[in-house]
Amino acid sequence: MATTSDFRNGLVIEHNGELWTIVEFQHVKPGKGSAFVRTKLKNLKTGRVLPYTFNSGVKINVQRVEKRPFQFLYNEGDTYHFMNMENYEQTFVDKSLIPAPELLKEGQEVMIAYHAETETPLYVEMPAYVTLEVTYTEPGERGNTATNTFKDATVETGATVKVPLFINTGDKIKVDTRTGEYSERVKE
Repeated sequence: MATTSDFRNGLVIEHNGELWTIVEFQHVKPGKGSAFVRTKLKNLKTGRVLPYTFNSGVKINVQRVEKRPFQFLYNEGDTYHFMNMENYEQTFVDKSLIPAPELLKEGQEVMIAYHAETETPLYVEMPAYVTLEVTYTEPGERGNTATNTFKDATVETGATVKVPLFINTGDKIKVDTRTGEYSERVKE
């Protein structure tokens, strides 16, 4: 058992029967009364962030989480199939555990976080940016590079991304997986 003095960002704890990760924390010692720790906890299942205050010295149940490299193979509806890069075993993950499933392409490498005691997948950690090819977009017009206007483009995974007017079909673009927004054009 650990105590609140063991808190650090990224630590996974069991709180109220669920797994939470510490986003940020602050030890507070008021002039009057006992010390406490103010935290922001993120639920690993739902992604919800909540503030919570612990009394200083309270026992906490630390959970071990392991991140393992996987490669995306294919999906069948809401079930996504991944292959472990170390032992080549396949695993199945629900779509709800993936932050941007529409940006996953076959062969993409990701990290899957597992709860060490129960061996259940908690979430899929995608790379910050993915490079995708534009399969369809309206033709770009000459001279429209100075304005800050966007058009819809369909990428190879089927997702729709807002891109600048100078992007054409066949161009490769970098897409931010956290926001789903266009980042830059990739030169070959």
